[in-house]
Amino acid sequence: MPIINNKEKNQFIDMETTAHTKAPKKRNPVFIIILAVLVIGGGWFGISKYQHSLHHEDTEDAQISGDISPVIPRVSGYVMDVRVRDNQQVKKGDTLLVLDNRDYTIKVKQAEAALQIARTNLGTAQASTSAAHAGIATARASVGTIDAQIEAAKVNLWRASQDYERYANLIKDHSITQQQFEQASAAKQSAERQLGVLEEQKKQASEQTNAVAVQSKATASQISVADATIHQREVDVDAARLDLSYTVITAPQDGLVSKVNVQPGQFVQGGQALFSIVHGDAVWVVANFKETQLDKMKVGQKVVIEADAYPGHKFEANLTSFSPATGATFALLPPDNASGNFVKVVQRLPVKIEFTDKSDSLVKKLRPGMNVLVDVHLD
Repeated sequence: MPIINNKEKNQFIDMETTAHTKAPKKRNPVFIIILAVLVIGGGWFGISKYQHSLHHEDTEDAQISGDISPVIPRVSGYVMDVRVRDNQQVKKGDTLLVLDNRDYTIKVKQAEAALQIARTNLGTAQASTSAAHAGIATARASVGTIDAQIEAAKVNLWRASQDYERYANLIKDHSITQQQFEQASAAKQSAERQLGVLEEQKKQASEQTNAVAVQSKATASQISVADATIHQREVDVDAARLDLSYTVITAPQDGLVSKVNVQPGQFVQGGQALFSIVHGDAVWVVANFKETQLDKMKVGQKVVIEADAYPGHKFEANLTSFSPATGATFALLPPDNASGNFVKVVQRLPVKIEFTDKSDSLVKKLRPGMNVLVDVHLD
């Protein structure tokens, strides 16, 4: 075994120490460049976003809205014919559905028959009134005749009374016979009774005249009732015809038909929503901005819209109105902060935005419910 002296031993230790103590490596310049680019890029991005936020407010919580008219029958009935299909383009007034109209046709005929009866009743009332007026004239003429007869009877009574008084004086002197006196007395009594009979006839004739006058007023009121009944029956006929017209359901506006969930033979109720018609030419945007974004927003500001369906295309629009309340207020179950479990949540306010570039053909391709990005220019 070789013997190692101290000098060699020290040289070996120095070599080992040198091997463990290496010179520091130089840093890679590519890493430094990348780090600098990231720092500069991040700073530029942050500054640009900050500058953008000073002059813009944007949100992705926005959707396309439009006029959607529900197709609702006004009367109940069985569906006879469905004349549209899903996604079909229709014009205002086009026939969509036809209901079985036989029941409503019968109701129209019933109303027309009732109207004819009312008109007949009016004719009868008018004839009765004419007869009553004629009766009044006859009764008044009869009263006039009796008045003349009473005057003649009074004259006859006066003459009979004068004859009776003369004969009464003559019978005392026995200038006339008893038979002559009795004839004068009988003539006076007959004249008195005749006058009494005529006065009673006049009383009865006057009462009859009053009764005929009352009857005439009653028949005249029947004319008013019959006339009012005619108007009521005319209204019934119009209502029955209107219900009959409702058996043909037409499009309330131009647009596209949604999914049609109606089949022939199906019974539908009046007021039941069957399907909808979407008016594609009238669309707008409803954007839900946070309440903290509304400070500088106002009506009339320019808006740029980007639709997810057409990336890269910018739609021109204007802010037209703000909702009178937040979206949560109109929810089915609005939050109640008085329940004791209050947690402050930033609310969103719906804002209506309307397109301004009518020449943009892509606007007509937008459909209600599509998602869009809204950028409001605050300046």
